[in-house]
Parts: sequence; C-alpha cells; structure tokens
Amino acid sequence: MRETTIAICFVLLLFSFPAISKATESRELDLISEAVFLLDSDTGAVLFEKNGYKKMYPASLTKIATAIYAIEKGNLDDIITVSENAYSTEGTRVYLEQGEQVTLRHLIDGMLINSGNDAAIAIAEYLDGSIDEFEQNINQFLKEKVNVHSTHFKNPNGLFHKDHYTTANDLALITKYAMQNEIFREIFGTDELKWDGLSWDTTLVSHHQMVNGSRPYDKVTGGKTGFVNESKQTLATTAANEELSLIAIVLKGNYKRDVYNDTKELLEYGFNQYTHKVIPAGKSFFVKGTTYETMQEEKITVPHTKGEEEVTSSGLLMIENDNGDILQSIQLAKVMPAEETFKEEITEDVVKDEKKSSFPGIIFILPIALGCIFFMKRRVIKR
Repeated sequence: MRETTIAICFVLLLFSFPAISKATESRELDLISEAVFLLDSDTGAVLFEKNGYKKMYPASLTKIATAIYAIEKGNLDDIITVSENAYSTEGTRVYLEQGEQVTLRHLIDGMLINSGNDAAIAIAEYLDGSIDEFEQNINQFLKEKVNVHSTHFKNPNGLFHKDHYTTANDLALITKYAMQNEIFREIFGTDELKWDGLSWDTTLVSHHQMVNGSRPYDKVTGGKTGFVNESKQTLATTAANEELSLIAIVLKGNYKRDVYNDTKELLEYGFNQYTHKVIPAGKSFFVKGTTYETMQEEKITVPHTKGEEEVTSSGLLMIENDNGDILQSIQLAKVMPAEETFKEEITEDVVKDEKKSSFPGIIFILPIALGCIFFMKRRVIKR
C-alpha cells in the first residue's frame, strides 16, 4: 500500500529526470574539516552536513551576522566617530584612528572585505551604544528575525570567547538570510575596494581566495574567511550556476588549503547531484484515503538520481536523497472529501430549517390542543 501511494503521488516527478552519468552518482564526501554544511539557499534544502549541529567557534564568520544586522538597523549614510575602544581593537584591522569619521556603509565594507575587527567594534557601538548592549540585541535579532537558536555571540567580530559560539547549520541560515539583502550581496561578493582612511590609503582585497581569484572558482558569488587559534580556519562561501544557489559553511580546518578544498568539493557535489523541480499550486497527493494539496507553487530540490519523495499521514511532503536523508519538507494542506463537505452542508441546512420551523409549529398546534381540552371538559360536565 505504501509503495502504491508513493507511486501515485510522485510518478510525474520521478519520471521527468534525465538519465545521469556515473560522474554525478551519489558518493560519500571525503572532507577534512570538522564541521561542514551545504544548503540550497533558494529552497532551504540541506544537501550535505557533517557535524552540522555541533557547537563551534566561528571566528570572523560572526561578521556576516553583524553586517546584516547593521544594514537592517542602521542608516548606511550615517557618519560614525571612531572610539578609543574601536581604535585599540586587536587582530585584523582597517587601521581606524581614534576620532576618525567614517560612514556606516564604509565600515561594513572594511569589516566584510578586509575583516576589520576595529570596524566591527565601531559598528556595534554606533548601533547599540556598547558591546554589552550589542550582545543582547544581536542575539535577539538572530533568534527572532533569522530564526536560529544554537548561536550566542559575545562580540561583533568573532574574537575568541568561550561563550561565543554557533553551528555550521546556523551560519548557513544566517548567510541565507543575509543574502536576501541586495546591499549585503554586493559587499559580500566584492573582490577589491579603494580604502581612503585617515592613516591607511590602500585598496582592500577580499581575504576569500575564491572571491579574489587566487583560487579561481567560476561559480562563486561571495565569501568570508575566519581564523582564531581556537576555531582554526573557517570559511563561508556562496556560489551559483544557472539552476542552483548554494551556501557552503566549513569550520575548523587545520590549514587554508583544507577549507578551500572541502568547500570546492561540497559545491561541486551540490551542483552535480541536485536540481530544482516546481510543484504547482493545488497539486494533489493521496495518502491512506486522505487528499492533501500544495497551498502555493513550491520549488523543491531533488537529486538527479533515484531520490524518493513521500507524504506522511500528517500531510508532510518529504524529499529524500538516495541515502534516505531528508533534504526538504513541506507541509501540505488537507482537503476535505467532497461527500463529507456535502453532508456537512446538508446537516447545517437541516438544523437551520428545524430552528426556523419549530416556533411556527408550536403556534399552530397550541390552539388545537386547547380546543381538544375544552371539548373534553364539556363532555364531562354534561354527563
């Protein structure tokens, strides 16, 4: 029965895929980094993960969250005065001077492209007045707006703190959210930018080697690097071809070559293995005598190979790869059978009619009953 149900529901989906060569057959990925996550940013489908939900230190990938938070909350044209706290920040910088005035947009440029820790501090102080307030507000933003719940950030730049953590899954979702913003996408994909600081006049070059071209990858659309001793090498990368837009998160690689090799392998796996399919609105699926349908047009990610799609008894459409891993799930709407709807309408009409007719009926019957009683009394008296 189960096989029949699945066949009825998805025969059109399964039969519409072209034959696939051995080059794109599903395979296990041999990845070195400790945690990785591959996400389809169009559908939210999880294409691959390894320790994807394990708490990890993100290093400067934190700045992805800081950037989108700043873009949404701040005014990009506002001029920010650099504090002593921002000026004295350690690590990678854009060499801001105390008292220097820079627009919010330019600080975000310096933070994402050159990974400026000083720029991140200046942004946080502008947005929330202090790093403590920033900590509270960005974590609230991530929970309520981005809907991630395994992340806690103590600062805007990712410098190590034992309570500053996230997961590869959460970072993928944060990046997915950020990539919906045009300004973020533009900065995230910038390979170089003129920087005319008070004490540093230079051209910023993206630290991400796929973005700056030192490790060419023609599908790359953006990226961010990270490193502290405790996190080791971290890398976030976005890439797209004519069909898919992917996000690859790679955490805790020992060497740069490891995170870049893992990233390329992840992206190639995604592009070679998967494609999109559109399910039209109102598409019906039959499960154990119950009909479900899509409430709107749904884009789904499906494997080129013999993946399986199944609808559960609760109406959850699950798309699986050929290993049985769930890629994506969509809640379908339950459709009430036509005969049940008809019966319900009839029942409601009958009840309404009975309510309407009950009072007039009493008025009609009452005089007759009184007449009968009067007639019976007269007969008794005559006797």
